[in-house]
Formats: sequence, structure tokens, C-alpha cells
Amino acid sequence: MANPDQYLSVSLWSTHLGHPVAGIDAWAAEVEAQLAACARRGSDLLVMPEWLSAQWLSFAPPLAGAQEVPWMAGHGAAALSAVADLPAHHGVGLLLGSMPVASGQGQPGMVNRAHLLLPDGRCLIQDKLCLTPDERDPEGWWVGPGDSLSVLKWRGFRIAVLVCLDVELPALAARLVGLDLDLILVPSMTQHLSGYHRVFNCARARAVELQTAVCAVGCIGAPRPGWKPFISGAAAYLPCEQGLGETGVHAELPPAAQADGPGPVLDARQLPLAAIRQRRRHGAEVWPGHWDAAHLRFHEIH
Repeated sequence: MANPDQYLSVSLWSTHLGHPVAGIDAWAAEVEAQLAACARRGSDLLVMPEWLSAQWLSFAPPLAGAQEVPWMAGHGAAALSAVADLPAHHGVGLLLGSMPVASGQGQPGMVNRAHLLLPDGRCLIQDKLCLTPDERDPEGWWVGPGDSLSVLKWRGFRIAVLVCLDVELPALAARLVGLDLDLILVPSMTQHLSGYHRVFNCARARAVELQTAVCAVGCIGAPRPGWKPFISGAAAYLPCEQGLGETGVHAELPPAAQADGPGPVLDARQLPLAAIRQRRRHGAEVWPGHWDAAHLRFHEIH
């Protein structure tokens, strides 16, 4: 058996939004079934995508676009309550990729929030920091941005969550270098292959430039008839180092727009987080550590 102080095994559930659920209780039962299966396979953590609450639209009444986010937010407390005790019961952590939650601040008064629920009862809350055009549109899925990033220590590893577009931001990536992160989790939602490749290629880059493991997963399919299906997959990326597989890809599920049942799950077994940390602190092939470009001078050539 692998030493738990050296590894984490992460399951990435590319949730099929086109798989209907009858209500929050039915949705929570499917989440529990996935957690139980993860426990049987020896996974430590189950990660779900961004805007997982879109699957609830399968039991929603007819809604205009601007009504969908408040409706989903109205079911968030019940959803959290329904799954809150499951990580402790099954011994598997659960990242609810994101859902709209009332923030109590300004307009629109909601944020796009991820919840990382741990078996020990702790919960990391992370709001999406940088919003897409639709998330800034009062006639769309309008939410407000978060303004802080949380780091949680679990099983001896330092973990952070970057929601979708947040992983694409160079300014944020530069701020992460000094945080000594062992694992970054990236729940996402993308409706085009271009978006999928932006998120996943940037996630792969973060693994190299931060000398850390990065796991990304997105939802697939359409929650309502007539919608263009969302397209995504799942992947676990590592630094491109000898002894870590060299390619930077630990496990990968290719993008898809359709699926059967609740959607595919990628098991990223035994992510070597302790070995990556050792290289991050001393022993990486060429990684310079927290390299600061403040001393550089820039010239324009005319």
C-alpha cells in the first residue's frame, strides 16, 4: 500500500449535465454513489466541475436566462446540507466544483463558489476571482467576483482551488509561486473546444511553472433540450521532470460533449505530491524557484 504521506489519489468526475435528476435528494444520492465507488477504489478525493448546479435545471420550471442563477442559488443550501456528512461517512474528500451562492454584498449579490468538503469536517470555500462575459452580464449567469484565495493543508499537503478562468491568469499565477502549493484543483465549464484547451493547457503550464500537481475537470452535455452541449474532459498534470513520468501528463480523459449516465470518472492514482515538493524545494532539473523579473529592463525597437 502506498504511503499516504507521499501520495494523494484523486478522482475527477466529468459530470454529464444531460443526465437528468429528479431533485436535490436524487442529485445527492448520485454524489454519494460516486463517493462510495471512490472509496472502494482507494481514492482520497472526488472533484466535480464548475457550475455543477446546472444539472439541477433538469427539474427546474421554465426560466429566462437571468432567472436561472437565482433559482440555482435558491437550492444551494439544501444541496450542501444533503452532502455535508458524506465525506466523513465515506472517508473521501469532495470538491463541489462551484454553484451560485448568495454573498450578501452589492449587485448581483451572488458569487460562483466552490466548496471543498473534507472527511475531518473542514471546508475550504473559494469564490471565482475572474469572471467570463456571461458571468458579468445582468441578462446572463450574473455573479460577482471573489477577492481572496484560500490555501488548505490536508494530509500534510497544501491545496488551493482555481475556478476555471482563474487558472488562465498570468498575474495570479505569479502570486502563487511563493505559496508552496502541492496540489491545485481546477473545476471548469467550457462550451467550446477553444475554451477547453485554454483551461487545460494553462493548467498544464501551471504544473510546470509552479512545480506542483494540477487536476482539472469540466462538465459535459446540456442540461436542457436545445442547449449547445458543454464540452470538456479531465486531466492530472505534473511537472515535466525525470522520475515523474517526464511528459507532464499523469492521467487524462479526452474532451467530449456527450456521455452515458452520470458521466465518466478519471482516477488519477497516487499523485506523487511529496516527490514533487522535494523537487520544488531542491532538486528540480532546471526550475529556478521564485524567480523575480522585477530587475529586468524592457526596450522597444522601432
